Amino acid sequence: MTNAPDFSLRDALAHTDAWDDDPDAGVEAGSEAEIVLDDGFVSGYADEPDPEDVDPTIGAMDLAERHQLRRVVGLRTELEDITEVEYRQLRLERVVLVGVWTEGSIEDAENSMAELALLAETAGSEVLEALYQRRQRPDPATYVGRGKVEALAEIVRLTGADTVICDGELAPSQLRNLEDRLKVKVVDRTALILDIFAQHAKSKEGQAQVELAQLTYMKQRLRGWGGNLSRQAGGRVASGAGIGGRGPGETKIETDRRRINDRIAKLRRELKHMKGTRETKRADRRRHEIPSVAIAGYTNAGKSSLLNRLTGAGVLVEDALFATLDPTTRRTTTSDGRVYTMSDTVGFVRHLPHQLVEAFRSTLEEVGDADLILHIVDGSHPDPEGQLSAVREVFAEIEAADIPEIVVINKADAADPMVLARLQRHEPHSVVVSARTGAGIEDALRLIESELPRPGVEFTALVPYERGDLVNKLHQFGEIGSVEHTADGSLITGRATEALAGELAPYAVAG
Repeated sequence: MTNAPDFSLRDALAHTDAWDDDPDAGVEAGSEAEIVLDDGFVSGYADEPDPEDVDPTIGAMDLAERHQLRRVVGLRTELEDITEVEYRQLRLERVVLVGVWTEGSIEDAENSMAELALLAETAGSEVLEALYQRRQRPDPATYVGRGKVEALAEIVRLTGADTVICDGELAPSQLRNLEDRLKVKVVDRTALILDIFAQHAKSKEGQAQVELAQLTYMKQRLRGWGGNLSRQAGGRVASGAGIGGRGPGETKIETDRRRINDRIAKLRRELKHMKGTRETKRADRRRHEIPSVAIAGYTNAGKSSLLNRLTGAGVLVEDALFATLDPTTRRTTTSDGRVYTMSDTVGFVRHLPHQLVEAFRSTLEEVGDADLILHIVDGSHPDPEGQLSAVREVFAEIEAADIPEIVVINKADAADPMVLARLQRHEPHSVVVSARTGAGIEDALRLIESELPRPGVEFTALVPYERGDLVNKLHQFGEIGSVEHTADGSLITGRATEALAGELAPYAVAG
């Protein structure tokens, strides 16, 4: 027996009938079920959408995927007893940065080293020390000279670094001499940038371009470990190389170099085929005479953020160097309905490796074939003029120096107003914006529309009302000056492309 009262479902349901009229009915005062709310408090959670129900953009999904596995500085689990298990150390690479200051001011040298540190962190490293030396030219044997190599070896030993990164492109002999004396891995600026590109490339074309650049760089830097790549590979030796790998006196390093050449040739054939696909898309735009705008500039200047702000593309945005590599093209319209395309391209950097320029030439052709270039520069950077100069050097290399250019000074919300004024004084054809806050975006759009190429044929036509499709084409691909509706149709004046002018010829009127 229990002391609980008899339960009746009918009585319990009848007790809740008055709850619709009085929400507090049936709730005893002072009980745990009683909820006391402050006067005037209105909960807004019921009206807010669930974040899980909101459709994410492509860029948001790419960023989430990139951050799914992220190594954290300072968290390590090193086993002391490794007698019964295989010990593998999963941690950030500990690096020491080395630079040679040959020209420019000390601020230029420090900016270059700061950029190298950002590149190293983007690649997944922990920077321990950074040092640079003033020399007329890098030492041909060890890059920094014999005395500095001994000091560098001592720093590497004391800090426990496992990698040394040099702020320049090392010759194969310099790389070999440094590794022999420092007893740790040595990489140069080119290899570091190639590593970042390999991490961030997603499309098939981007991955093929990065692999081509890596193989071109690696081919001249093959090196054996203890003579492993120097043994002869004739006959049946060299792990059964067999037909195609035999040869009197052929060494393993020569075999590997030949395989790299074969892979490079295959990648170039694949990229040539992909280039044909890209050319087909460009030819379609040229046939319709659709103007194209290319967004170019220094890496991490905010190109993808600006593309999202101008077109709502939703591409990946991250505060990192070379966050996006694959070009993105979006169709957009002017305020009067004219159609044009806007393309985001790979970012540039000081001393951009020549291998990358060659491998990404098909991608960089988006800049060379554009009708207008939006040159994005980071207004909050310590050396924005250096960024402008570095990017224009690449423009000259890809034969895009003569294309009309608008300098867009981004990150105005974080920049010094004095710096912004100085940049606008040096770059008269410029506009100041903030892709994060949206400030100045309307001014940028108006400037873009004014600089887009105008259709070349002037016309006056009386278009019948049943030809609404032709009027729609005029809005998209032409420029309408005036419209007058008459009994026989719409009397339209303006400018059109040659193809559209041919379609309007039957309806043309004099004067």
